Amino acid sequence: MKRSTQLLLLLTIAFMIIAKPTPVLAEGIGEDSRPLCPPDLYFDPSQDCNPYGPTAYLLEMAEKGITFPETPLPIQAPDPELSEVEFKYAYVMSDRAPIYRTLNDAANRNKEKVVRWITPGFNYVSISKTEYLKGKYFYYTDVGWMSADDLMVTPVPTFQGVEFTETPDHDFGWVLSQFSPQGRAETKRTPGYEQDDYTGIYLNHLQLVQIYDTVKVGKWDWYLVGPDEWLIQTAVAKVSPHASPPEGLNWSRWIEINLYEQTLAVYENNQLVFATLVATGSAPFYTYPGIFKIFEKEDLTRMRWLTDPAHAYNLENVPWTMYFDESRALHGAYWRASLGYPQSHGCVNLSVGDAHWLYNWADIGDRVYVYDPTGKTPLSESDR
Repeated sequence: MKRSTQLLLLLTIAFMIIAKPTPVLAEGIGEDSRPLCPPDLYFDPSQDCNPYGPTAYLLEMAEKGITFPETPLPIQAPDPELSEVEFKYAYVMSDRAPIYRTLNDAANRNKEKVVRWITPGFNYVSISKTEYLKGKYFYYTDVGWMSADDLMVTPVPTFQGVEFTETPDHDFGWVLSQFSPQGRAETKRTPGYEQDDYTGIYLNHLQLVQIYDTVKVGKWDWYLVGPDEWLIQTAVAKVSPHASPPEGLNWSRWIEINLYEQTLAVYENNQLVFATLVATGSAPFYTYPGIFKIFEKEDLTRMRWLTDPAHAYNLENVPWTMYFDESRALHGAYWRASLGYPQSHGCVNLSVGDAHWLYNWADIGDRVYVYDPTGKTPLSESDR
């Protein structure tokens, strides 16, 4: 931004602050008859002026890391082609949907030619062809034909995290407001609910924000995400960057998963290089805290669990899977419409694009550090 434009912005902010006096302004003027210093982010102590009012406000914001205009995070968007997939995916709507060997068998509903039936549960199939013959039919890849009446084709979510060119010096996070009445989160001028001082400024679901300060009010933290703009911690999935591995551990390359925040961060040479949202296990199917190593990678795999009919699932061609704790894995979840909340059967669900990025980056043997800062997640199945 040109210097003249920046000065105009600062003068506009100064006018707004003068129009709404603050205690520090009144106190400063009362004690010092010198003129107010011109508003700037950098105070020159050699100036013969009063460093209160707009200057004090700008300096206070600068101490928290807030500049005018806001300094962006050192990020870049990952390659959008990472979200592309080989198949279309469809949710199986029927409890027992038939799969036929040929298209003619499917069109004639010939039950003697059923290859097999989809068992009840949470089921997705991958499809590679669509044909019309007495109706619409999908080819369930490498298995057979299914009626479109039994399937609902769903788009693959395209959300992606961010790559970092350097480690930021303060926290950041994604706004989680999908379930709010407006689908957006409105900021407050002060932390807490004691005052009805909403700003009228709304932040969109999954919008990335910087966190400049944290204040605890009652049992909740409140985050300063802009000048006089606060959000409650439950509305933000936070990442706290650091330049060294967890205390007591000695490595410079690792994947870090925060179970409370539902975030994933990737470090290389002790620098943050990637961060995103995830969905980990919900009770009783926890993702357990601990230190693990990636021991197997599969670009496509089938995941199913039929032990308990109430929680049975069958998911075909799950992309970019990396196992790190027995059957628990990091993988793309094409069926997951939202992230940032515990939802899985113990795996770490990512968007397809993020799972692809991580799959390309990670090697067998890379460490996975899973932790819950609240200490509430059981450490193992025996601790439940």
